[in-house]
Amino acid sequence: MTTTTHRTEPDHTEPDHTALLGAAPGRVHLPGTPEYDAARVPWNLAIDQRPAAVATPHTVEEVVALVRTARRLGLRVAPQSTGHSAAPLQGRLAGSLLLRMHELTGVQVDGAARTARVVGGTTWAPVVQAAAEHGLTAAHGSAPDVGVVGYTLSGGMSFYGRQHGLAVNHVRAVELVTPDGRLVRCSATEETELFWAVRGAGGNLGVVVALEIDLLPHAQVYAGMLLWDASATDRVVSGWARWVRGLPESVTTSLRVMHFPPLPELPPFLSGRDVVVIDGAVLEADAEAGRLLAPLRDLAPELDTFGRVPAPALLDVHMDPPAPTPAATAHAVLGHLDVAGAAAFARASLEPSGLMFTELRHVGGAFGRAPESAGALGSLAGDLVLHCVGVAPTPEAFAAVQRDSAAVLAAMRPWRVAGRSLTFTDDPGPQAGSCADAFGAGAWARVAEVRRSVDPGGVMQASVEVG
Repeated sequence: MTTTTHRTEPDHTEPDHTALLGAAPGRVHLPGTPEYDAARVPWNLAIDQRPAAVATPHTVEEVVALVRTARRLGLRVAPQSTGHSAAPLQGRLAGSLLLRMHELTGVQVDGAARTARVVGGTTWAPVVQAAAEHGLTAAHGSAPDVGVVGYTLSGGMSFYGRQHGLAVNHVRAVELVTPDGRLVRCSATEETELFWAVRGAGGNLGVVVALEIDLLPHAQVYAGMLLWDASATDRVVSGWARWVRGLPESVTTSLRVMHFPPLPELPPFLSGRDVVVIDGAVLEADAEAGRLLAPLRDLAPELDTFGRVPAPALLDVHMDPPAPTPAATAHAVLGHLDVAGAAAFARASLEPSGLMFTELRHVGGAFGRAPESAGALGSLAGDLVLHCVGVAPTPEAFAAVQRDSAAVLAAMRPWRVAGRSLTFTDDPGPQAGSCADAFGAGAWARVAEVRRSVDPGGVMQASVEVG
């Protein structure tokens, strides 16, 4: 697929930014060089990031030096691992050092303790593979190339989530470089207020260089997908909406109405087709999983891949794009979807538009319960998360996807409830306070207080501003 970046912002190169070059020799790139242009590109190719400088540190010591130098130069620091959710930084990087963390990676698994230490720029694929060697897995996302830190500290919605909760609740400790350039570790017994706040505020409080996370006791999982032609959308959506209401928490699924262009790189059963897909995981023995899935199988899918698979295979079930892609997205949180709501979603999903898919993710269960040990963000409201995604290779396409997404969200307004998924928040340039609805009562103000204490000068610039 040929893509074109867009949404440019002006260059604001200051002569004294060259002082950054000594903080991490060979790892800092200034505007006007080929290295700068290569390093600044996020996973979402629709966003044309133009920071004052971009750095790709290899060591924690380099991160410390870069943060200290940027602060001395009056630059903000914007940490970014992959840039899947880069849109909120659009137009805000002219006075910032973009700290691309994707080359600072590594994972160590303690099988006996069922924990992993994950270095700041690591993506989910190597973590899940390392955990699998010990018969374990993690509360990972639906794509193998998403960064662990950004996903986890923004909540993290996995196909294990209705039973095991948000990924952020599996964080044991966080190592980060503070805005004044100190390396600190926070946990339930160390820097406890910072530990509470960073689980939700993430990169607003520092550059996270490592997480220690709990792993999950699943070596294998009953998982897969069911697929129908889009002509079955009405009955599949209504059937799924009824089905999810009676499920145990061991089942986490999503439903998508998908529109595929006729591309040779797509498998024949998808190329040039409109389809409806249900995918996810059932954390039960095979017989019970089959019993639970029977109402969906009674709807006669043309493709059924559900079965017992090694846990790492769950990374690929959702068929997320395998390479960087230009995209625009929107989401909303929904409550119970009645007959009218299911019909409204089916109609909106089938309207001609620039959307590649409209999705309903089933949440509730443990997603909606914050454990006593939770941080600032410990639960997700609602029963479903509505997610709209479209490919946006040009500014015109980006705007069209935004309009089409807004139309779907408007159609579902009667079923919307208060709440937000920070993991799915990827709106261009949200203003301060716009994400308060992701947090429980009082948590937003408390996070803001911690942020003022840790970063009174406003050095840190996360993709989603919290507090």
